Amino acid sequence: MRWKDWDRNLKIRLFGEAMMHFLFWAYFPFMTIFFQDAFGKGRAGILLMFSQALSVLASLVGGYCADRFGRRKMMSIAVAGQSITFLVFAFANSPWLSSSALTFAAFSFLGIWSALYWPASHAMVADVVKEKHRASVFAVFYTSLNIAVVVGPLIGTILFYSYRFQMLLAGFTLTSILFVIMQVFIRETVPEQKQAKADHGTWYKAVWQELQTYRLIAQDRTFLLFIVAGVLVAQTFMQLDILIAVYTSEVIANQTVFAIGDFSLQVDGKQAFSLILALNGLLVALLTVYITKLVTKFRIARVFVASSIAYAAGIWLYGLTESFWIFVTAMVLFTMGELMVVGLQESFVATLASEESRGQYFSAASLRFTLGKLLAPLSLVLVSYISYQLTFTILAMLALLSAFVYQAMFKRYHKEQRASSS
Repeated sequence: MRWKDWDRNLKIRLFGEAMMHFLFWAYFPFMTIFFQDAFGKGRAGILLMFSQALSVLASLVGGYCADRFGRRKMMSIAVAGQSITFLVFAFANSPWLSSSALTFAAFSFLGIWSALYWPASHAMVADVVKEKHRASVFAVFYTSLNIAVVVGPLIGTILFYSYRFQMLLAGFTLTSILFVIMQVFIRETVPEQKQAKADHGTWYKAVWQELQTYRLIAQDRTFLLFIVAGVLVAQTFMQLDILIAVYTSEVIANQTVFAIGDFSLQVDGKQAFSLILALNGLLVALLTVYITKLVTKFRIARVFVASSIAYAAGIWLYGLTESFWIFVTAMVLFTMGELMVVGLQESFVATLASEESRGQYFSAASLRFTLGKLLAPLSLVLVSYISYQLTFTILAMLALLSAFVYQAMFKRYHKEQRASSS
């Protein structure tokens, strides 16, 4: 689909959401480090779990609100909420006040607003783009996200620690401008009949209906194994901005990473983490298409198992060292685990579901990430009682356990396929 054929809504949103992604990745990766310094590892882990639980609850009603109140209205409400929250966020880190508690509240509300924004955003794409072009449009939005993952942390490592108040004020200004632009130039796209149908429900019924879809897990044992394996392996890749962030910032102190003659380049822990996070985003942006094409030549069961093993190797190696370059090697392994399955997971879910239940399966499949995010901060609680190395080893063992669960899942899946074909 050519750029000139894009709906005006999409053009405006692409630039607006790219700005939001850059802003998000300039502060978000460093928040775990901030909360760990402010509250301690154990309390920070519990607080992050609570914050994520609020976002999960918001996401459950996000789709209902987008249908009931309209895409444009929900996106506008979310952006307005973000704007006000950034102002509070900035005040909590201003020359007049330094409040970790208020910072946590602002951080949590930003997560809630995002959870309400994205279902409406995705639904708007489906409203204005024909099905055959949707993949390419989503790919462009996904590319802007990955560019932000690369550049955002590099900018954030300077702004977050040296100019946090100014950066957060800029967030307030930019989201305020985006809100005005949305009011003037964005039109509503929700189909009238869909909105009318949604009018007959209530938000708590929408939550109940969403939770009902998860009953699929109990009915489909192969799908249950897929969810369990996904939650287990999620405990590794969800650590990127949690345990990996805290560990890197603590163990690296002005380490020389490059030297030629009298010239040398040194990084501290926070700068090292920014570079490693940017490396992850860069590899994802550059190699997703290539790796996806490559792994389709292999049996899907072997790819899923290999992905879990790569995650396990990466997270285990990360916890064994304090060397920046070994961190880089571990992150390459870690990212390979991600790239192996990023293009296969959704298609596999589609093969498990009948055409009429595909939406329910995709909704329930998101539990891998929902529960993964909810449980991941437990690693910070764990390192309050045991060593980093042992915590990383436990996470690696969970990833290896996911490989065994995937193996059992595919064994059951192939058995069911043979039974249905006979």
